[in-house]
Amino acid sequence: MITVLIADDHAILREGLKQILAGTPDIMVVDETEDGRDVIKKVGEKDYDVILLDISLPGRNGIDICKQLKSMNSYQHILMLSMYPEEQYALRSIRAGAAGYLTKKSVSSELITAIRKVARGERYISSTLAEALASKLTNGATNLRHENLSDREYEIMCMIASGKTCTEIARDLSLSINTVSTHRARILKKMDMKTNAELTYYSFQNQLID
Repeated sequence: MITVLIADDHAILREGLKQILAGTPDIMVVDETEDGRDVIKKVGEKDYDVILLDISLPGRNGIDICKQLKSMNSYQHILMLSMYPEEQYALRSIRAGAAGYLTKKSVSSELITAIRKVARGERYISSTLAEALASKLTNGATNLRHENLSDREYEIMCMIASGKTCTEIARDLSLSINTVSTHRARILKKMDMKTNAELTYYSFQNQLID
């Protein structure tokens, strides 16, 4: 039996995932949480075959949590599950140690296939992500400006580019407005830009937002 921990801050999504997986004979959701810090606590107390980890958890970025889990145990099988398209976070997730990346728009059969594959210690790579990885290897010398951002800075940049205000970002990420403003200033400096409009245009041009 494949045991699964679901970490997502949306109760409706957690319930939906549990219903999907309840229909499989070999997969069982044994734990769930909506808090990133609780993920670390639970994994420290119990072993799971697969951890379904959302990127946007309150207080801590899912990619940061993924890195910490991998530092605790290199054999953790982590499958990132996110609302964001692969172009935004898949490569960063794989670099952080995740075994795969799925968007929340994925069909149920794809989720089940991914969990089974990851539980076996294999990677789950979609065809779209495989092409992106191949492109990175082929054009390794190319370094786009957003790749110099930290994971938190990158997350905030995408939110700014999507039209969210500092107040909205602070609320969504459980951060202070001053912290978000500080991140914004660093992002603009690293990206050599001056306005949110420039960030939005860059993000659109590089397919980081729809």
